[in-house]
Amino acid sequence: MKMFKIITLIALAAGLSACTTANRLANIGKAPALTSIENPRAQAGYKPVSMPMPEPERVAYSPNSLFISGTRGFFKDQRASKVGDILTVRVTISDKAQFSNKSARSRSSSNDAGASGVVGSLFGGLAPGVNPSAAIGLKSGVTDSGNGSVDRSENLETQVAAVVIQVLPNGNLVIEGRQEVRVNFEVRDLIVAGIVRPEDIGAANTIPSTKIAQARISYGGRGQITDVQQPRYGQQFMEAILPF
Repeated sequence: MKMFKIITLIALAAGLSACTTANRLANIGKAPALTSIENPRAQAGYKPVSMPMPEPERVAYSPNSLFISGTRGFFKDQRASKVGDILTVRVTISDKAQFSNKSARSRSSSNDAGASGVVGSLFGGLAPGVNPSAAIGLKSGVTDSGNGSVDRSENLETQVAAVVIQVLPNGNLVIEGRQEVRVNFEVRDLIVAGIVRPEDIGAANTIPSTKIAQARISYGGRGQITDVQQPRYGQQFMEAILPF
């Protein structure tokens, strides 16, 4: 059964590799294709965001009043507030982390056991040349040492337009934006998603990425350069199953 599973995995990996190779051959001399613009809410696997919400308030109109209860301001502005509106996200990531750990452990033990009297005489008679007073001796030792360090630095600064895809009951906005830039034969993808407060949106209809709750920011690429940097499927498969 185990051999059958291994053969099946190898066959699947070979089929996937053949399909990938066919796609690579079909795209020789061509730039990576851009994905089509689609409705994020219509994509497979989309799930509306569910967050703890306060009790809804009824809208009431007061006589001789210019305001409606629950309104956020007097004048109408052009900032994003409804599903389908667009706002600009200023992505600014500056992260640096340094960690260093070192550990050492050492232990040694020694035990001796001997026999005297009748047992010692009997042992000495059966094994001439053996000292019956120290017939058994045990020694053990353990030494462990470990070193680890992390030195990471990340810096990203760009802008991307996002679309409001959902308005939560408390007025917060769920946004999602994607940007694709193709330079020669390399495509750069930038994806931003999360929850923002309308109050944090600036007068220019922009918001910094630091004000996005549950932020999901992805920056990567695909194309010839990225393809060369990735190991082959066979190598990834062998690294996944080899125990050493």
